[in-house]
Amino acid sequence: MSPLLRMSRGTDHAAAAYGQVERPAGEPRLDALIDDVSLTGRVVGQSPAWRDVLKKAIQVAATDTTTCLQGESGVGKEVVARVIHRASPRRCGPFVAINCAALPEALLESELFGFERGAFTGAHQAKPGQIELAAGGVLFLDEVSELTPVAQAKVLRVLQEREFLRLGGRRAIRANVRVIAATNRDLHQAVARGQFRLDLYYRLNVFDIRIPPLRERREDIMLLAQSFLEEHRYSLGCGRVELTPEAMDTLLRHEWPGNVRELYNALERAMIVCEDGLIRAQDLSLAPSLAPVMLDSTDLAVVERQAIERAMRAVNGNKSR
Repeated sequence: MSPLLRMSRGTDHAAAAYGQVERPAGEPRLDALIDDVSLTGRVVGQSPAWRDVLKKAIQVAATDTTTCLQGESGVGKEVVARVIHRASPRRCGPFVAINCAALPEALLESELFGFERGAFTGAHQAKPGQIELAAGGVLFLDEVSELTPVAQAKVLRVLQEREFLRLGGRRAIRANVRVIAATNRDLHQAVARGQFRLDLYYRLNVFDIRIPPLRERREDIMLLAQSFLEEHRYSLGCGRVELTPEAMDTLLRHEWPGNVRELYNALERAMIVCEDGLIRAQDLSLAPSLAPVMLDSTDLAVVERQAIERAMRAVNGNKSR
C-alpha cells in the first residue's frame, strides 16, 4: 500500500466529522469543516494552497459531479479523492481505484467493464468489472490521460449515458458510480495534440482541482515530516527520532520533484540509517532536482523568475551571495 493511501486513513471520529457536510448550509462553517479534515490525521497541511484544495474538495463532495484532480506525481491526488468520497453521501459505498497506466488495453477494458462467459479465450465464467464493483460509491480513474482511444470512447459512454456493456455482453448495465479522475499531465495539451478526446475532456473536467506541488506549499513540509516520522516510528519499531536543525533546513530548501511521496520515502530511509535518534542532513540523501520545468518554452519571463526564486532560496534570501 502506498504511503499516500496509508496517510488517508483515520479514526472513527473523523468519519463523523466528514458526515457534517450534510448539515444545512452554513452550519457548521466551511472553515470549521476544513479544520476537521486537516486535524483528523487523514490529511496534513495548513498552508493556504492546501486549505484551498480541501475547500474545493468539500464543496464538490456534497454533489455527484464528475471531478478531475490535476497535479504532479506524488502530490496526493488519491488522498484528495478519498477526502471527497468520505465527505460525500456515497461515503458508505465502495471506493474503487484503477490505474489506467498500469494495465494493457485489453486487460484494462475487462477490468473496467467486466466480461461475459465466452467473451474471449479463457473466459470460462462471467466476471463483473470495477464499474460494477464501485456501484453506490466512487470509481477513481488514476492517470486517466493514459486511456487508449477505444477505452476513452467507452468511458465517455459511461459518463454520458450512465450505462455500459461487459465485454461480449448484449445487455446494457446501469452505472451507479461517481467518477473522480486524476492525471499528472495537461489534458488540454493532450487534446490539442490529438491524444485525448475533446468530448471526454469536457465530461471529466466539470469540476477541476489543481493540487499544488510540495515546493509551492513549503509551510506544510515540517507538518508532513513530523507526521511521517511518527508513522515510521511505529511501522519500523523505532524509538523517538528527531530532526537536527540542519536536516530541517535541508527539507525546507529541497525542490521535491517527487513531492509528498518523495518526502515520505526520504524520511523512512533516514530513520533506518540515522544514529542516536537524530536525523542529520546527510541521512536524508536528497539528490539535486533534475525534474524539467513544465512550462511553455516561449514564456521566458516565467522561466527566468522561477530560476531567480530557486537561486534566492538556495542562499536563504542573501542577494549579494
